[in-house]
Amino acid sequence: MKKYILMSLLLTLAVSFSWAQQTPPAKKVLTPINVYPPIKINRSPTRHGPEKGSLLITGGDEGNNKAIWNKFTELAGGKDKAVVVVVTTAVGNGASADIADINNIKKQTGIANVTLLHTADLKEANSRKFIEPLNKATGVIFVGSDQWKIADSYLNTLTHKAFFDVLDRSGVIAGTAETAGILGSFLWRGDTHGQQITIGDHTQGLGFLKSSAIDHHLFVRNREFDMVDLIRKSPKLIGIGIDTATAIVVQKDTLSVIGNAFIAIYDYTTVIGQGLKHVVNNNEDFNNSDGPFFLMHAGQRYDLNARKVIIPVRRRGARPAATTAVEPETVDKE
Repeated sequence: MKKYILMSLLLTLAVSFSWAQQTPPAKKVLTPINVYPPIKINRSPTRHGPEKGSLLITGGDEGNNKAIWNKFTELAGGKDKAVVVVVTTAVGNGASADIADINNIKKQTGIANVTLLHTADLKEANSRKFIEPLNKATGVIFVGSDQWKIADSYLNTLTHKAFFDVLDRSGVIAGTAETAGILGSFLWRGDTHGQQITIGDHTQGLGFLKSSAIDHHLFVRNREFDMVDLIRKSPKLIGIGIDTATAIVVQKDTLSVIGNAFIAIYDYTTVIGQGLKHVVNNNEDFNNSDGPFFLMHAGQRYDLNARKVIIPVRRRGARPAATTAVEPETVDKE
């Protein structure tokens, strides 16, 4: 009898062990924290610029430059109708209650309806309450110097989407000086250890100007050759360098230059020396360069899709407009 009981126990243990081998333990599912999926951006027929609205990007020291501030006011709907949001995240935490930037913009533009928007919290930037000031905004201005803070706070959040909505309502988004690069898709000078590192630990911009890299304080800081190698290795990118007291306005794929100094265009064919030649048949073409970049000044326009300077159409029989050299305003080479 004991023999049969022992055999039954052994059989039971064998069946239990076999069942345990056939049924693997349940795996613990880990839920990511503070990770948001990419926001949905509608496909655009433009190559680089926004389908609707405008971008205004300055190279620094816009100061009292009326041409730049007047253009922003115009694109935002005029001083009486404009609703402007100033994003101070790149300034640092102390800017959360600092209205100096708001007061300056009111002074320069005459716009009364100007609101501050500030957070360093990705979760807050992904809340509907936080984006309420953006829902009726006709203009957004990014100020400050640490572009990576903007990336850390807003990338792929509801706020990021709300910025695009401002453009979709035909508004304007502006980046001043050190925040110029964040408006592009490739974040140039976005490292947490300083702007001397051109390709650093933050390389994703907000992408308002698609497939682009943007530099600022171009000539006053001797940066005109810094972007050449990037474009040589990344042919699909368009590189744009903007000097101080100068700005670009981008509407669809048309870029216009305003301000006192110059901008530089870094196009792949120009960088590798295969662009249109500067001297043809012993004549200079002032719109072309033998590389690795070419310069543009106020009043000139550029086709970002075709990658070429837009030549003004001259009426038959009309004389070329007289040009007068204008002494540029003194700028602070900070």
